[in-house]
Amino acid sequence: MTTTKTAVVTGANKGIGREIARRLATMGFKVWLGARDAGRGMAAEQELRAEGLDVQWLALEVTQDDSVAAAAKTVAAEGPGLDVLVNNAGIAINYELPPSEQHLADIRATYEVNVFGPIRVTQAFLPLLAAPAARIVMVSSSTGSIGRALDSGTPNHAVNLLGYGSSKTALNAITVAFARELGPSGIKINAAAPGYTATDLNGFKGHRTVQQAAEIVIHLATLDADGPNAGYFNDDGPLPW
Repeated sequence: MTTTKTAVVTGANKGIGREIARRLATMGFKVWLGARDAGRGMAAEQELRAEGLDVQWLALEVTQDDSVAAAAKTVAAEGPGLDVLVNNAGIAINYELPPSEQHLADIRATYEVNVFGPIRVTQAFLPLLAAPAARIVMVSSSTGSIGRALDSGTPNHAVNLLGYGSSKTALNAITVAFARELGPSGIKINAAAPGYTATDLNGFKGHRTVQQAAEIVIHLATLDADGPNAGYFNDDGPLPW
């Protein structure tokens, strides 16, 4: 008997998250569409189901312990386990202000979603992730690369996003920490940088499509046993931390 693989994608009702969910579903995964807004989550579910895809909205607010615990319980009840977890949910608040003008309240709110959210979700769903084949992808950003920020030969050198960028730097460190712990079990955890993508996060100013952005995430979510662990990648390969 063939068992359908299962994936959870946070922030999956729109943008890159929705495309990641769609791609995984087209590959035969049952995909849980993590979203905090019921209306948007169910609308995304209906749209993707209309394409013949096996998806289901999952009430999931990554900043709330109770919501994340309830979501993990819902997925566990469906059994038998979880094969892929994509921590995609993210926000950027007044991110283009210079560091000297960014508000601490905005930075705290950004960290609640972009940093503490992935920790909370990963810890909650970890008991469901079946070693050794499970994969976790942290959706990071090239703005999280300190190496690129200091390299005048890269596009990131001209970008100085204190709140958002540093939250992704922290997420990269979180990726490595989980990967170091779980790597011996065979579970692979990597960070993906989708590139500057046209989404509502940046007012649709990005030059990449969500289809292009999803590629590196899908690659890392479906790694073979000999694939990398504790890495940070975009479409061109490894990125400097």
